[in-house]
Amino acid sequence: MAVRQPRHSKEEFAQRGDELYETQIRPQVEEGNHGKIVAIYIETGAFEVADNSLTAPKQLLKRLPEAQIFGIRIGHRAVHRFGFRSPTTSV
Repeated sequence: MAVRQPRHSKEEFAQRGDELYETQIRPQVEEGNHGKIVAIYIETGAFEVADNSLTAPKQLLKRLPEAQIFGIRIGHRAVHRFGFRSPTTSV
């Protein structure tokens, strides 16, 4: 299996992913998919939607093995949250 090397800086990667999601993909996937994961090929705009962060990229890589994948959770700012916050703790 060939190792994929990044073709873009981290900043450009994030910018392309965010832009594609907001302008092209979000209107297609947002309704009825809250909380699901979108895996986006940042060079073409091809994408896959799945219930978790392992399945979406696997589906996309099956179709496009060279994909540089950006992931986002529909309706959230991030795919995962780190740390613990008790539901009874006020912020």
